[in-house]
Amino acid sequence: MQRNHTATSFRFALLAMTVLVGAMLLPVVAANSTAVIRKPSVDVHSGPDFASPTVVTLKQNAPVQITGQQGLWFQVGMPSGKPGFVRVNDVRMAYAGKENGDANMRALFTGKAGKGRVTETAGVRGLDESDLKSAAFDGAQLARLESYRVTPQLAAADARKSALADTQVMYPQEAKPAASSARGASQAQKRGGLSVARGFLSQLGLGSVGNSALGVADSAVGKSEAEQAEEELALGPEIAGRILGAAPLWRDDGAQRRVNRIGRWMASHTSRPELPWTFGVIDTPEINAFAAPGGYILITRGMYDMLANDGEVAGVLGHEISHVVQRDHYNVIHKQEMTAATEEAVAGQVNVGGGIAGSMAKDYVRKHGATVMLTSLDRNAEYRSDEAAEIYLARSGYNPLSLYAVLQKMTALGNASASLAQLYKTHPPLADRLDRIDRRGFAGLQQYTQRN
Repeated sequence: MQRNHTATSFRFALLAMTVLVGAMLLPVVAANSTAVIRKPSVDVHSGPDFASPTVVTLKQNAPVQITGQQGLWFQVGMPSGKPGFVRVNDVRMAYAGKENGDANMRALFTGKAGKGRVTETAGVRGLDESDLKSAAFDGAQLARLESYRVTPQLAAADARKSALADTQVMYPQEAKPAASSARGASQAQKRGGLSVARGFLSQLGLGSVGNSALGVADSAVGKSEAEQAEEELALGPEIAGRILGAAPLWRDDGAQRRVNRIGRWMASHTSRPELPWTFGVIDTPEINAFAAPGGYILITRGMYDMLANDGEVAGVLGHEISHVVQRDHYNVIHKQEMTAATEEAVAGQVNVGGGIAGSMAKDYVRKHGATVMLTSLDRNAEYRSDEAAEIYLARSGYNPLSLYAVLQKMTALGNASASLAQLYKTHPPLADRLDRIDRRGFAGLQQYTQRN
């Protein structure tokens, strides 16, 4: 069971005042968030505990005001003035109203992940496509990122200090690396055959047409499991280094170590624990996260500061971990390889393809920077990553509701939130993601949603 964390509260509202934090003036907000009861009926408890007395029972669609959060319980305002508590999935947060011209002065504060600091989430412009395309590879920042890596053993020891236990949970949809086969031809061997075919067609006087056709086939050659893994390991640092060139690591060693301990523990419960998993918090105020092939995962400072406890950190990392396990962004790059090869063939340029650990794939990243991270994935890939995050949370000893709590708080920021602008461009609406989780009903995970 996860240890209970100190109660934290979050409040969203219009600008109320400014305070001096360090040498920066940051806005502070204070107001309630509106929600509605989503189940046929919900018992409101007197404390954040199922064993506490029921204060009142509310019917579906009854409005409530969320005034705080304690673990996986939302505190709600009661007519008596005394607080009541409901589970985070008993209600549905309402989208905040459309932000006005002061949107970039919005702020959010919690207390756990950000250690109580007040942090702006949209006070400065966050990462955009032009930043990720133009940013130079930052080798020094990449080296710093990799220096925070932890071993599976260290992550496990830290998890056990927090009373987290391994749990066996089946997940048939999880990608599993294909077993190597001595009988299967490697990509290099297949390309060797294509080279012979080119020579034969040239002898027949069909060199130009044949080369164009075989050029496309060259790029489409199926890669073995080992070759795909090698290419992922080559692409990960290329992409991560460019993201870091646009937004460096946040100068908070505690935060960097924390996401690596939690992330490595979560990744150990996937079908690809052998990857060199690397996690970091980048210094940008928007709310977002990025998953590069090969196990490189970055979340923004704005996202980190919104998370109230280790479970919520794990929920965000688990979603991104799934993208790596399923090779979602790697497959996007491979698709771009195919598109480029076809275009080159049409233009009569026959020198396409690339070696293992892909010259074409790496060239694509060099040409387009890290904008591949802003490519919208198939909606089903995002829904699958939400589901996988819940599985990984359960396997790692956390409560699967942790991800639900994060999505709820993001919803409360509003569907026009400046701090969520980039995330909305690449992900389905938050309400749709929550609806999908509700329809799935935590199938097979109900017993784990009782964890603290």
